[in-house]
Amino acid sequence: MKYVIALIVALVLNAGANLMMKAGMVKVQEGGGLLSNGLFAGVLTILTSPILLAGLISFALNAACYMFALQSPTLKISVAYPAMVGGGYVIIATVAYFWLGERLTVGQWVGVALVLSGVMTIALRTPTAVGAS
Repeated sequence: MKYVIALIVALVLNAGANLMMKAGMVKVQEGGGLLSNGLFAGVLTILTSPILLAGLISFALNAACYMFALQSPTLKISVAYPAMVGGGYVIIATVAYFWLGERLTVGQWVGVALVLSGVMTIALRTPTAVGAS
């Protein structure tokens, strides 16, 4: 179960990192773009932006949690990876709609639902995937 929890934490951290980076980069773009004043200025922009730093830290923590989950002898990567990618997509699309004001069409919402149902089907139909110790 600890590996499944680590996978869920990794998924949330990954989605959060992507959302923070998007929010941070919107502000950077308003100032002319990340590399508009050269590479050093771009790195400095990242290092002085709390939301971009939080996104990078979330990516690092995501990687650590995901690697921890992958060491499970019963949690298959054929379940873990789709959960990370598909689950992350569902979280990002939903949060972007409500938090970032992105508009999704009915077709896109249908796609989100299909991705979610696909990930759930993979997870629930794979022996020993759920409840992996």
